Amino acid sequence: MRASRLVSILLLLQTRGRMTAQELAERLEVSVRTIYRDVESLHGAGIPLYGDAGPKGGYQLLDGYRTRLTGLTADEAESLFLAGLPGPAAELGLGTVVAAAQLKLMAALPVELRDRAGRIQERFLLDAPTWYRDSDPTTYLAAVADAVWNERRIQIRYRRWKEPQEVERRLEPYGLVVKAGRWYLVARAGRDVRTYRVSQILDLQPLAERFVRPEGFDLGAYWAGHLAEFEARLRWGEAVVRLSPRGVERLADLMTPGVVAAARQSAQPPDEEGWTRVTVPIESIEHAVGEFLRLGTDVEVLGPAALRERLAATADELSRRYGRSPQAGPSPIYGDISG
Repeated sequence: MRASRLVSILLLLQTRGRMTAQELAERLEVSVRTIYRDVESLHGAGIPLYGDAGPKGGYQLLDGYRTRLTGLTADEAESLFLAGLPGPAAELGLGTVVAAAQLKLMAALPVELRDRAGRIQERFLLDAPTWYRDSDPTTYLAAVADAVWNERRIQIRYRRWKEPQEVERRLEPYGLVVKAGRWYLVARAGRDVRTYRVSQILDLQPLAERFVRPEGFDLGAYWAGHLAEFEARLRWGEAVVRLSPRGVERLADLMTPGVVAAARQSAQPPDEEGWTRVTVPIESIEHAVGEFLRLGTDVEVLGPAALRERLAATADELSRRYGRSPQAGPSPIYGDISG
């Protein structure tokens, strides 16, 4: 464990430059005293590592020094090949770059690690998009990525869901996120940081103006907060439903994670028929009708009354429509209005 930590300190200083003992301790989740001892051990091993005192001090390697150690364990080597995203990389124009990097890494690995990494590629494949849905078109993805990387402002024409649907926005692009095969841009517009779906960008003009990315902006933390806020906005109300044993099993395949989690938390013991009563969030009556129809006869909505009535009316209409033969001719309700 200590040997691995010593290599980690060396690689951190090699890639990041100067770091304080406190920064190293926080990154490696050890005490500052432990870092002091590790630095002394590296000194004793002949590593050209020195430290400066003061507010701007810290440890750093002698200029020009680089280690050939990779510090890769078997699990780490495997994870590098398992974590690849060939689809998104190709969309960014980096498909050949990723392939070349993997080839170079494979060639540099010891034989035993090379064999294990090769088996990972043979046995595991990550397909990011969800079922029944293709990836979004990414006409302006490369331009957006370039603006993100080079910290340059962009002017876009964007299509949104509410009126007016087409709007102009001047953005400071902070980062890109790919979720379920869809790309999202996180950018500042005016005073607010917002999320934009890349496929909804109708036109994009790169601007010569640069911007300063806020120090400490955490893309992962922002995205987690955005998802939590989005999930909360969808909770227009709640529905109380009964699920058959098969309905309980199918719920995870047909509903969103938020609905599934709420159902599990609110589930009551099965009744005499084996059905389970749960309370789940709904976005709207119209949306809920479509969602619950996917469960067919494995669900019974108990409330709200408006949702139950809408489902009953839909079921009556379906019964009338499928209750007659396709060759039965005009509906008797309307009669024959020809000629």
